[in-house]
Amino acid sequence: MKVLLVEDDLRFARVLGTALHRAGYELTHVGTATQALAAAPADVVLLDLNLPDWDGLHVCRQLRARSEVVIIVLSARSDEGERIAGLRAGADDYLVKPFGFGELQARIEAVLRRARPRPAGVREIGTLRVDLDRHEAFAGGDRLPLNRKEFQLLALLSGEPGTVLRRDRLMIEVWNTPWPGTARTLDVHIARLRAKLEGAAHVEAVRGVGYRLVPASGTGDAGRSGAGDAGASGVDEPDAGAR
Repeated sequence: MKVLLVEDDLRFARVLGTALHRAGYELTHVGTATQALAAAPADVVLLDLNLPDWDGLHVCRQLRARSEVVIIVLSARSDEGERIAGLRAGADDYLVKPFGFGELQARIEAVLRRARPRPAGVREIGTLRVDLDRHEAFAGGDRLPLNRKEFQLLALLSGEPGTVLRRDRLMIEVWNTPWPGTARTLDVHIARLRAKLEGAAHVEAVRGVGYRLVPASGTGDAGRSGAGDAGASGVDEPDAGAR
């Protein structure tokens, strides 16, 4: 994935650029609005607002006028009015400095998902059937009594069966916030989802990382969703309080 980082603080850009490279992103860094508007197309633009030649809002408007590129503002301007101005200028998200790289990465993934939504339809993992069009899930033909948040979690997990989805990603996509208090709420909802899925599929915890969905023992592979091996190493026993 190609990322354009527009940031005039070289020290900050160097630290963030190193983290982006390590995460597998292809990075281009520029330090001015003029360079940003002349840069090659990217999948994501990470945009500082305090630039030496033009205000970053001008860059945001220009980029939005010419394309649907994902734009995430990274700024020390934390006032509500500044955030509103950034979003109205065309930004898809607004992240206030300082921030953790994990949160930034989760926000990139979340915005890209909204910009390029997965097609609706039916997913099958073991004996579990998830109907995205009807917002319903079935186990062996029986409809599961899931509330809205539980279904959202199941939809995310079933979209990448066998893959560990990070906790911060789940919190941002379902609750629209990485606030630490959401962590306990996530665990409670995962515990309830596990209980309702019993016999059809398992939600496994990978300690310190997140959760993944695998078919229940004896149900064969992960069906059309292509889940990985449920017996992979490094997975803790299901625990609602896993971090």
